[in-house]
Amino acid sequence: MSTATFDTATTSRVDLAQSAKLHKQAVARSRAKATLFHVLVCVVLVVVLYPAAWMIISAFKPSADIIGNVSLWPTHGSLRNFTKALGGIGGVSFWTFFQNSVILAVGSVVGITLSCSVTAYAFARINFPGRNVFFTLMIGTLLLPFHVVIIPQYILFNTLGLVNTFVPLLIGKFLAADAFFVFLMVQFMRNLPRELDEAARIDGAGHLRIFTSIMLPLMKPALVTSSIFAFIWSWNDFFGPLLYLKSPELYTLPIALRLFVDQTSVSDYGAQMAMAVLALVPVLLFFLVFQRYLVEGVATQGLKG
Repeated sequence: MSTATFDTATTSRVDLAQSAKLHKQAVARSRAKATLFHVLVCVVLVVVLYPAAWMIISAFKPSADIIGNVSLWPTHGSLRNFTKALGGIGGVSFWTFFQNSVILAVGSVVGITLSCSVTAYAFARINFPGRNVFFTLMIGTLLLPFHVVIIPQYILFNTLGLVNTFVPLLIGKFLAADAFFVFLMVQFMRNLPRELDEAARIDGAGHLRIFTSIMLPLMKPALVTSSIFAFIWSWNDFFGPLLYLKSPELYTLPIALRLFVDQTSVSDYGAQMAMAVLALVPVLLFFLVFQRYLVEGVATQGLKG
């Protein structure tokens, strides 16, 4: 073997060794960055979830432990707080408040999915005179503060004798008054290929058949996303029921929780935490059941027809 060939082979081995070393260093740095990232994410997760975990665990603690014991876990856990919370307020059962919240939340979901989907189909798929003007006016309502229309709406519903009923809280849901959901569904429909409409028209389908047989099945992610937001917003709504509902038998859980805090003694934090947990459980269950559709809806927004 000549000297030149030997030097070339030696240089190649050195280069390979250096390349392997650099690759190992790059892999080590990548693993270190990934480990650091996951540690930071876990720390943030603990910080974010700690208040919720503290509330849930405190619902099983006596009030004395909540104040005097800094430990997260209860020393003497019991269900007494839940028994007291389920007892209701002023002779009205907890399940009455729960039923009222369910009626408003489910009614809001049904009204929004029906009315907003039909309105969105009209804006996205039907060419009619003034469509762009009406759509602009609808989007403009998103810029209108809610507090501006509180007094006129209350005077109107009071004149019609609808105060102290669920009608003021639900009628807007069935009339597509929530421009946010209409805009969300319009944007989703615009991403669907128009060839589907044209093929259906060739087969003799009208707007009603196209909407029910083609658009609604494809809109499932958008409909579920709107349903999740509508349910959560309605369930957590405090101001609307406080404004329009006067009888305790019609109160929802947010108002009942406020009344429960007012009527219980200042030191009875355990029962207050139990009431808050009971009010939170349906929202968590609803979100957990439909969260995969929410992710699917966000992912589908990036697709083009």
